Parts: sequence; structure tokens; C-alpha cells
Amino acid sequence: MFSATPLKGQRALVTGGSSGIGAGICRAFAGAGAAVGINYMSSAGPAEEIAGEIRRAGGEAMTLGADVSDEAQVRSMFERFVAQFGRVDIVVANAGIQKDNAFARMELAEWERVLQVNLTGEFLCAREAVRRFLAQEPTALSRAKGKIICMSSVHEVIPWGGHVNYAASKGGVMLMMKSLAQEVAPQRIRVNSIAPGAIRTPINKAAWETHEAMARLVELIPYGRIGEPEDVARAAVWLASDDADYVTGTTIFVDGGMCLYPGFADNG
Repeated sequence: MFSATPLKGQRALVTGGSSGIGAGICRAFAGAGAAVGINYMSSAGPAEEIAGEIRRAGGEAMTLGADVSDEAQVRSMFERFVAQFGRVDIVVANAGIQKDNAFARMELAEWERVLQVNLTGEFLCAREAVRRFLAQEPTALSRAKGKIICMSSVHEVIPWGGHVNYAASKGGVMLMMKSLAQEVAPQRIRVNSIAPGAIRTPINKAAWETHEAMARLVELIPYGRIGEPEDVARAAVWLASDDADYVTGTTIFVDGGMCLYPGFADNG
């Protein structure tokens, strides 16, 4: 029997939780019964709005400003979260950025910043999560000692010219996640990834905001529609729940078939 609140009583920290996919996950986790920490980078307003929405619906939420690429700020974020909620059961390392450029014009700063946030940021958050999980007593609320969900992308497997820094960061996330999952599985810590395809979020607004742009985008999606943050959020709830207790080291692609190479549907 599946529970309507599969994360009831658990505490979940979501980085990059103030917009897009992260906001969708925060709302879904709260609806599934979790207390939620909503991380943001610079502007507290959107995170506070989501936290207020969750509280008005009867849930628990707090906001946490931090740059996930900064080790000291990550540690402080976890300390504040645990001071408020007592422990951490789930961490979603979702924060990510793009700084696109043709390879020959790409500045070192553009390369480094994307890797710092998208890969090093996930490493720092996952490392702090593992340390916390190992130091905590197990809880009857979850069969696992802790759960980590890394946010990857279809571009961990699909090359993406003009976005080499982003694709490299997501390829790194894929093998970091698998290697970490292998290492900590004996401690009953589960680590997985979600790889979204085209999702309607502010980071890719130019790809869907006009009829012409949307038409071009949908040509890459066999299922014939753009994804919504809720599509990813539902997968995240399942991965964080005991319904997925035998799942670790796996990437779930939420992409409407984008990884099926639609250009070859008619034999190329």
C-alpha cells in the first residue's frame, strides 16, 4: 500500500530550492510530509514565498541562504538546518547554473564557475550529508540511514556544443554519484540522480517562451511536450521514499524520451 505522505516526519534540504525544479521539489516534499529547508543563493524573497506557501498549507519550512560552492557556507547551512529541525534525512543537491559560450570564446572564469557550482557544489553538499547521516541515530521513519539525490541532466550522456562547461559538469555528477553510491551503500545510505530533459524553468526560458522556440524544442522530445517542474518533483519524492529503498546508484531520466535520439526515429 502506497502512502499519501511517504516522507512524513522526515527533514529534507533542497539546494537551489527557490525557483524552477528546486521549488517544485520543495513543494512536493512538503506535500509528502517532509519538513523542508529551501536553499537560495542571493535573493531571499522567492524562497520566503515558497516557505510561506508551505506553512500556510500546514507544513514546515525554513529558508537557507548559501553559495553551495563555498565549503564554509555549506557547513553553516547544514548547521542551521539541523538546529531548526534536529536532523537531516534527505538532501537534494539541485543548485546549478549555466554560462554558455562557444568553446573557443569560453573564458576560464565561465568554465570554473559552472564546475564550482554544478559539480563541486554537489560534492560539498553530498559530503556534508554523508557526515551527518553517519553521525545520526537511525530513525524508524526511513529504512535508509539517509538519502541523497543529485540533480544531473540529459547532458550527462548527450553532448551539447556551446555548453561544454555545463555538459562536463553533469558528466562529472554522474560518476561522482555512482562512485559515492558504491562507497556508502554498506552504511545504508542511498545515492541517486535525476536527469531532467527540457523542463519549463527560468534557466531555459528562451527555449520555450515563443511559439517558434517551443516548436523547435518539441522536435527533440518524442513524447511531444515540454516537461514541468512537477514531473521531476514526483520522481524525487519516489526516490526519497521507502518505495525506492532498493534503488541506489541509479540515474532516472525525466526527459520525455529526449535520450532516445529522435533524429534517428526514421532511420536517420
